[in-house]
Amino acid sequence: MSDNVLSKGLDPQGYIEREGSLGRVPHAFRPVVAAARDRLLDLFGARLHSAYLYGSLPRGTARVGRSDLDLLVALREEPTDADHDAVRALGEALDKEFPQIDGVGTLLYGRARLLSAAETYDLGWFVACMCTPLLGEDLAEYLPRYRPDSRLARETNGDLAELLPRWRRRIADADDTDAARRPLVRFMSRHLVRTGFTLVMPRWGGWTSELAEMAEAFAAYHPERAEQMRAAALLGHEPTGDPAVLRSYVDELGPWLADEYARVHGVKTPRP
Repeated sequence: MSDNVLSKGLDPQGYIEREGSLGRVPHAFRPVVAAARDRLLDLFGARLHSAYLYGSLPRGTARVGRSDLDLLVALREEPTDADHDAVRALGEALDKEFPQIDGVGTLLYGRARLLSAAETYDLGWFVACMCTPLLGEDLAEYLPRYRPDSRLARETNGDLAELLPRWRRRIADADDTDAARRPLVRFMSRHLVRTGFTLVMPRWGGWTSELAEMAEAFAAYHPERAEQMRAAALLGHEPTGDPAVLRSYVDELGPWLADEYARVHGVKTPRP
């Protein structure tokens, strides 16, 4: 068992420790990270404020051919539609060039939004605790420290009820193939596991980003839903294209979790 699990991801003062580091990136993925860093500089130049890795690569748990490259990019001003198109094209190029990764996901924001009061306990927390600096000035220097409390739970995942209608539209619009449904199963499985975990996070008293650990933490407080959450954690890593899974997420597990979340923590503060 890792020290992080024993400490539940907290420092001695009870604040969530920043996870990941460049030193933990597995050797096989380092050329990918180097290429992403150089191409982001070429793409944005002086407009780039900072860039970060997050997910399995900086945690050191990435699997060759299975894991994706997750990036967060902060510009000095709000990004344009053309900027979003450019990072999407960059990600597609990296995915084709490097067989080590299975996709690239890039979050793109302006510095002001990431440091805004409205995002302090959502995107701000994400940068400060979940992201590993790759380029530029670290925005975590301007953000507070965070505890695994109800406010953090509400502001990170208290919007599931709002998301479910969008998920239903995505399912309806997807091609009727396993290949089209697998990414949806993977995405929704991970989101539901993380939401289930943050539902119980204040009682569990810590933080983890590992899906299996999240599911077990949830199971300790909701044994009646334990098998559903454990199954979702597995599908977050090894998704199938079963349409019944997606229906169960938006018609059964998702609505229950949204209602329970609102009862326990309230709903996420509306954003401007």
